[in-house]
Amino acid sequence: MASAKFKSMKHKKQVQSVSLTIITLTVSLVIIVPLLIVIFGSFKNTAEAQQFGMSLPSVWHFENYIHVLDKGNILQALKNSTIITAAVTFIVIAAGSLSAFVVSRKTTEYTAFVYYLFLLGMVSPIQIVTTYALLKLLNLSGTYLGVIFVETALQMPWTMFTLSGFIHNIPRELDEAAFIDGASPGRMFFFIIFPLLKPIIATAVVTTAMGAWNEFMVPLYFFNSSSKWTMPLTVYNFFGQYSSDWNYVFADLVLTALPITVLYLCCQKYVVAGATAGAVKG
Repeated sequence: MASAKFKSMKHKKQVQSVSLTIITLTVSLVIIVPLLIVIFGSFKNTAEAQQFGMSLPSVWHFENYIHVLDKGNILQALKNSTIITAAVTFIVIAAGSLSAFVVSRKTTEYTAFVYYLFLLGMVSPIQIVTTYALLKLLNLSGTYLGVIFVETALQMPWTMFTLSGFIHNIPRELDEAAFIDGASPGRMFFFIIFPLLKPIIATAVVTTAMGAWNEFMVPLYFFNSSSKWTMPLTVYNFFGQYSSDWNYVFADLVLTALPITVLYLCCQKYVVAGATAGAVKG
């Protein structure tokens, strides 16, 4: 009787394992198939690329990348994306960590209101017209600073939410010990609390940088000159209403994704550590 029950449980686990494997493979194909189409298509001629197939190119056209670098204004776009991404990431991490610390440590109606206001920012869509009017009023329309502020506002809620959840697990006794030793609030945060945030900070840096780098709509709406375009917008150099050179579009997409992909691969272990640290602390 016990043996039959054990076999039944073993069979059930095997079925669950196979089902989970099939689901995982299916979901992976949703990502892998378009990725292969883009990568292989970037080495094809125009006619082959327009077929959107996963077959290997009949002839490998490495000159597609040379053409994109030459005609797509990629280097200037790379500079623009780097400036915006670095600035947004720095502001979000600095302001987000401080805000998360205050909201996590002070339990007042005001801090609760601020916390839920940030949560509202996670689900509220950006209002293009009113945001553009505000930037124009502040003489920031079409400037790097205006785009940086808008993207910072978009990235801040999620970062503040994740950091505050992590800080909740840090014992308050550390704060009290620092105050007893005569540390100011600023010194206590930067020298005691902030070093403990390194795992989640690494995760926040990667997610914020990816979000700022891949942002498409904000630079499109709020930059009034193509010389300030970021990397994702350079696809318009090869994709238009009347003609589309898909081989160049694919090459442009690969070049756009490459820097942020390298950043993610370099920081992957820190991202995983940050994602799991909050679950095991306390």
